[in-house]
Amino acid sequence: MGRMQRGDDHLAEILSLAQIQHLMRVEFSRAQRYGYPIVCLVLGLDQLGQVRDQFGYDVKEEVLDEFMVLIHKQTRGSDFLGRLPDDRFMVVVPHSPPDQVEVMANRVLVGTREMELKSLQEQKLTLSIGGSWMMSGETLFFDDLMTTAQRAMSEASQAGGDRIVMRAPEGNL
Repeated sequence: MGRMQRGDDHLAEILSLAQIQHLMRVEFSRAQRYGYPIVCLVLGLDQLGQVRDQFGYDVKEEVLDEFMVLIHKQTRGSDFLGRLPDDRFMVVVPHSPPDQVEVMANRVLVGTREMELKSLQEQKLTLSIGGSWMMSGETLFFDDLMTTAQRAMSEASQAGGDRIVMRAPEGNL
């Protein structure tokens, strides 16, 4: 599993795209079989392109490192965190209904606003989060959760960012 070290003593585990997708499939199958809820979140920092353009690649990576630490602190050991293409992240949250996961997502949203990095000077960051869920086996394919969460994140971003959009899986519609 991929590990990213931040600071002297904090180690946050971040899964690769292939790893997070594999674990999503496995956890999805278990959730279907045993009837427990599972939530998929997709997270994207709203100003990341501006940060790269204004401050450079190294500062962008510093922001991503700090953001990964924040997510890691707000999730449980049984949750899975992975990095997606385009500097987005996926969090797979088994055994929790969407309303409880939304509470955690709100903590990440607030924590992002409060992030202070000297490298950013006065620039503040915001976050767009999209989520989807399965409560008791009603979705046929795990891809429905991922696709819906990605679309919800895009919707949050297009609406100005700094928000959470949760949607029922599109396979159910």
